[in-house]
Amino acid sequence: MPVQRTIPYQSGTFFITFTCHQWLPLIDKTNGYDIVYNWFSHLKSKGHFINGYVIMPNHVHVLISFIDTAQSINTIIGNGKRFMAYEIIKRLGQQGEKELLLRLAHNVEAKRKANNKQHNVWELSFDWKECRSNDFVWQKLDYLHNNPCTGKWQLAINSVEYLHSSAKFYLTGEQGIYPVTNFMEMEDVA
Repeated sequence: MPVQRTIPYQSGTFFITFTCHQWLPLIDKTNGYDIVYNWFSHLKSKGHFINGYVIMPNHVHVLISFIDTAQSINTIIGNGKRFMAYEIIKRLGQQGEKELLLRLAHNVEAKRKANNKQHNVWELSFDWKECRSNDFVWQKLDYLHNNPCTGKWQLAINSVEYLHSSAKFYLTGEQGIYPVTNFMEMEDVA
């Protein structure tokens, strides 16, 4: 059973991380980067701001400023993960990934199957950190932007070259694939 901490606020800037089930590279396998971008656009349509991100083959780090939500932030993230999961499952089906779909179906807990859940695409919980200072935000941006270039990943020579990240914006001033709002501007918005 996942341990999930409830975000006790309706607004604020948060560093959010969620991971594919068993760290499987489901985002990469389905070329599902656009699925995450669509979720970002949905958040923007509700008045929230994407301040930074990196989409990795099997996980997402995102810096989001939520503005006076009617729903809990946990619900917003949960609904987003569900929306993205449906599309990932659809694409896996179109790709004929029967064994992988069976694996994702096999790992659904009985209680969740009873509630009609058919596949585990994401780990059940997500991690979050409230961003209360500019120094902390910069620390998180450095971490997420360097993620593709460190450790086992080596997905790009440097963070600016990794396409699915806001590093280009923060390091050169030029927006990348998905436009973000500089977190320094958030004081003017709130």
